[in-house]
Amino acid sequence: MRIVYGIIIAALGVALLLGVQKWRGPVLPAITVELKPLELRIVASGEVRYQSLARIGSEITGTVIARHVREGDRVNKGDLLIELNRAQAQSGLAQAQTLLQQLQKISRPQAQAALKEAQENANQASREARRRQALASKGTISKEQAEQARRLALTANSLLTRAQLTANSLAANNTEEQLLRQRISSAEADLAKTRIYAPFAGRVQTRNVEPGDLVQPSTVLLEIARSNTENTRDGLEDGLEVVVALDEKNFAPLQLNQPVLLIADAWPEQTVAGVVSFIAPAVDSSRGTIDVHIKVLAESSTQTLAPQQKPHAFLQGMTVSANIIANQRDATLVLPNDYLLTNTSGQTQVLRWKSGKVNAVQVQLGLRNMTHSEIVAGLNEGDVVLHADKLQADKLSDGKSARVRFEQAPHVIR
Repeated sequence: MRIVYGIIIAALGVALLLGVQKWRGPVLPAITVELKPLELRIVASGEVRYQSLARIGSEITGTVIARHVREGDRVNKGDLLIELNRAQAQSGLAQAQTLLQQLQKISRPQAQAALKEAQENANQASREARRRQALASKGTISKEQAEQARRLALTANSLLTRAQLTANSLAANNTEEQLLRQRISSAEADLAKTRIYAPFAGRVQTRNVEPGDLVQPSTVLLEIARSNTENTRDGLEDGLEVVVALDEKNFAPLQLNQPVLLIADAWPEQTVAGVVSFIAPAVDSSRGTIDVHIKVLAESSTQTLAPQQKPHAFLQGMTVSANIIANQRDATLVLPNDYLLTNTSGQTQVLRWKSGKVNAVQVQLGLRNMTHSEIVAGLNEGDVVLHADKLQADKLSDGKSARVRFEQAPHVIR
C-alpha cells in the first residue's frame, strides 16, 4: 500500500513539475537589439594584372644581335631593349644615297650638257635649212637638197625636245629625285627599326627572344607593364589592378569607386587598399560572371606593421582575394539572420519578448549580408528577440501571447 502511495505521490510531483514548466514556458535563446556597425561585403577571387601591358615586337624581319633587358628589369622611356642586325638596312640606305648622288652629280649635268648640245644642233640645222631654201629659190641648188636640209632641221628639233624632256625629268626636286629621297627616308626608317626602345616607363614581364633569333613583325619579343616610377611606393606600383570574375547574382550592390580590401594568397597577414575602377558592360553568358577591375592603391597596408616592414609587391598573375565593401552602416539596429522569420504572406517577422510574453512583430529590413540584417522599422533599441525554430515559432506566433523563458545569447556583429 505504501508503495502505491509512493508511486501516486511521485506521479503527482512529476505532473506538477511539468505543469509549472509548461506554465513558465520553454527556454529559448534571445538577443538584445543594439546599435552596431554593419557591412555588406562581396568576396571574390581575382588575378593581378597591369592596366597597360604592351607587347613589344619588331616592325621588320631581322636577326637579334643583342638583348639588353630581362624579366623584372625596370626601364625608362627611350631605353634600348633589343638590337637587330643593321647590315641589310644599311645596305639599302647606301644604295638609295648612291642613286641620289648619281642623279645630282652625273645624270643631271649630263642631261644639261646634252640639252645644250641639242639646242645648238637644232639652231645650226634651222639656219642651214633656211640657207638652202634661199639657194634653191634662186636655182643655185636643187630643190631636193633644200628638202634634205629641212628634214635634218626637223630631226634636230625632235632631238632637242627629247633632250629637254630628259633634262626636265632630272631637274632639281623632280619626280625621280623625290622618289629617291623617299627611298632614303624609308631606308633610314628601316635602319632605325633595328633598334627597339622602350615606349614608356615600366617593368619587363616576359622575354621571348635571345641573340641569334630570327624575328618577324608578328613575333612578340617582350612584354612591358606600364608604371609611373614616381608613384611607386611601399612595393606597390601605379598601374596595377586586380580583375575578378564576379558572380552575376552579387552584381546588384556593386558600384564604381567602392573601397576594396585586397589580400594576396601569398601574404594573408597583409591587406592592401583598392577601389572599384571599372565594371564590364556585359555578362559572360557561358560562366554567368561579370569582370570587375579593381585599381590597387599605392598606400601602406591596412594592417599595423612594424616600422621596418613594408607590404610585399603584387606580381603579375598573382591570386588575390578581393573584399569589396559594397555598403556599410556605422551604427544601426542589427539582428542575426537566423532570428528572422517569414510568414505565409512573405512578410518578415521576429519574436519579441516583453514581460515574459512573446508576440510576432513584423519588421522592415534594410542592409543585409550573409549573416546579419539591418532593422529599419518594427523594433527599438533594447528590445529582446527570441530565436525559435519553425515549430516553436508557429506555436508562439499563432495570435496568442505565450509565456517563455530565455537565455541571453551573446552574438558578435561582423
